[in-house]
Amino acid sequence: MAKFDFDIGILGGGAAGLTIASGAAQLGAKVLLIDKEDRLGGDCLHYGCVPSKTLIRTAHVWHLMKKTRRFGLPDLEMKPVDFGAVAARIQSVIGTIQKHDSEERFCSLGVKVEFGDAVFTDEHTMSLGKAYTAKTWVIATGSSPAVPLIDGLDKTPYITNKKIFSLGRLPDSMIFFGGGPIGVEMAQAFCRLGSRVTVIERGSQILIKEDKDMADAVMQAMIDEGVTFYLDSEIIGVLDLGTEKEVVIREGDETTSLKAEVIVVAAGREANVEGLGLEAIGIDFNKKGIRVDDRMRTNHSHIYAAGDATGMYQFTHAAGYEGGIVLSNAIFHLPRKADYTYLPWCTYTDPELSSIGMGEAAAKKKGIAHSVWTEEFRANDRSLAEGEEVGKIKMVLDEHRRLASGVVTAIRISRHPG
Repeated sequence: MAKFDFDIGILGGGAAGLTIASGAAQLGAKVLLIDKEDRLGGDCLHYGCVPSKTLIRTAHVWHLMKKTRRFGLPDLEMKPVDFGAVAARIQSVIGTIQKHDSEERFCSLGVKVEFGDAVFTDEHTMSLGKAYTAKTWVIATGSSPAVPLIDGLDKTPYITNKKIFSLGRLPDSMIFFGGGPIGVEMAQAFCRLGSRVTVIERGSQILIKEDKDMADAVMQAMIDEGVTFYLDSEIIGVLDLGTEKEVVIREGDETTSLKAEVIVVAAGREANVEGLGLEAIGIDFNKKGIRVDDRMRTNHSHIYAAGDATGMYQFTHAAGYEGGIVLSNAIFHLPRKADYTYLPWCTYTDPELSSIGMGEAAAKKKGIAHSVWTEEFRANDRSLAEGEEVGKIKMVLDEHRRLASGVVTAIRISRHPG
């Protein structure tokens, strides 16, 4: 029997990788954790969930401060936002959480942590200056912002979620490419802080994975706050004008020129699968991600993939869940399959749009008999007391008007009443 340096080797120190590393080490496995950055925590900690939710909370507080009269309070004197101070708070929150995801902590658990660009040289060996072998490997390398091919974009400065939280000052105006969760969350936050914000979406609605009526309710709330939307719009060119950037869009047969100080590209994500040597060892993957079965195994049964690297459900909690699936199969050797039937998710706009199970559009597409029940928040006592009258609960029921296991279950919440 071949002798390996480690029982399990993990590529990627994000949600999935850290879940597997800590679990495996505490179960007595010899663990190697490799990350291409010089720190652990992944996109969620440094460029995603943590900084975005910190910024959203700051923007929400500022938004409430401008509505004191609505709650029977006197108007407040409002000064311009110092985004440098906001960015400092974001980094402070990241720094606090980083201690939990630190190299020191994982080393104390018995994990060997290495940083750098690792490449597979065979099915059990990874090269990182020196060769490391492992009986089992996990690819949890995450994802990066997808940058669309747009004329002039390569010659025009723009930012993504990797730069948006460290801006030195609040931009006067911003154009967001993409109406997905990242785009709409950040668009609303910066609008609330004082930027003039425009969102361009090539589809007919924002938040394309949600039911249209629910996504439209979120969009209308954002329009009421001052965000401008262009739907069914194709970006045909970008030009750097110096202090401003020009974006030309096509809506049907008409073209429109838009200008803003900052362009934010939020047009989806791409799995980080390039440069790992996956082709050389015959791993089945494409630009969307690494193909896995329901036990998170690749076409090599001793090599797993989890998190954004699979291109499936790009949520931190999904990555953690998949990490648990890997632990069960790779460490405990107990067959366990991933089941996403009741995977919840939330877009942290205001109103928030939270979902679990199958929505109305998906039920119609599958031809499943169903009915829809809704209740508006304006009829809810707690909602009225909180001053949060926009939103509703939507439930998709089976033919017996119940939440049937494995058939249709959906709860859509726009702004929680409390």
